[in-house]
Amino acid sequence: MEELKELRVSNDAMNDPEELRARMSEAGYLFFKKLQNPDKLWALRREMLTTMQEGGWLVAGTDPIDGIADISTQCTEGDPEYTDVYHEVYKLEAFHRSGHWSEVVDMVEKIIGREVLPHPQKIARLWYPKYTAHTTPIHQDFVHFQGNFQTYTCWAPVGDCPIELGGLAVLPGSHKVNQVMEHHFSLGAGGLCVNTDELSGEWHSTNYEIGDTLIFPALTIHKALPNLTEDRLRVSLDNRYQAVDDPIAEHMLEPHLNIFNSLQWDDVYRNWESDELKYYWKDYDLNVIPRDFSYGNKGFEEALELAKDGDDRAVYQLNRIIKRDPTTEMAERATAVLQEMNIETSVNHT
Repeated sequence: MEELKELRVSNDAMNDPEELRARMSEAGYLFFKKLQNPDKLWALRREMLTTMQEGGWLVAGTDPIDGIADISTQCTEGDPEYTDVYHEVYKLEAFHRSGHWSEVVDMVEKIIGREVLPHPQKIARLWYPKYTAHTTPIHQDFVHFQGNFQTYTCWAPVGDCPIELGGLAVLPGSHKVNQVMEHHFSLGAGGLCVNTDELSGEWHSTNYEIGDTLIFPALTIHKALPNLTEDRLRVSLDNRYQAVDDPIAEHMLEPHLNIFNSLQWDDVYRNWESDELKYYWKDYDLNVIPRDFSYGNKGFEEALELAKDGDDRAVYQLNRIIKRDPTTEMAERATAVLQEMNIETSVNHT
């Protein structure tokens, strides 16, 4: 394991917006111990993991709160079997409500200094153990969520998250590049990474405890650490916030990962007990801008070329694209490349 420095704790500045902004400007992140109520997060954890157990991801008969993964069901973002269970978690009203908890929204408002919009596209990250090839790579969030550079990520573990379970690590000061860096094909969530030889500095992370919260803007370079545990699923919230009058990309108004199965908000809301948060963003006059597909398209083109050179990660990715829907243009191009290489189109990778 590489050497990691401890995240700087900013609880001493929680009520000093000017100091919060100064620290964010310098380090490109703010980290708070127990910003969120652990009791609320434990309740959310039980609900989320019970749903995952019902989907077959946890060992039957174990307490869902322990998150003991059934390794035989390993999958990750981009796999159809991942989306099937993930979207059942995604339909939980408590999960969406957590993105609106006042302790988080109020803190982001102190940082931005303007009224804040929690993005409709709430995100959970659910990571299997012994699946390190799919660890989220080094990247900037802007390539995925776009909109504007002052969109803030709020990452928090739903449960304790020691280093070996694979929390988030950030590269302090990396946002000062003030531009979107070149991203390239990778496995892992988002499928894009920044080359490590373009980076310098020491990574910061910590043994996160439930309630701990890390906040950073869209250009801060970060990554997940690998889940090195024997059998524990890592569960975290990974939501986005911005000023209501800044541009927001159109896809951030859609359910997460619905590109894989056309999940609609009416599907998400079907069993909710309250109408309070349904379509809440429509109360604002938002500046919605089109999604920029160039980042993802570049990664796909690189995967095609790498597969031709026999790169097994790229071959695996092309097979996943085919498996999701063989009739898409991307899948047809992926199939053509694999056939040209006399590679069987099947998905087997550990």
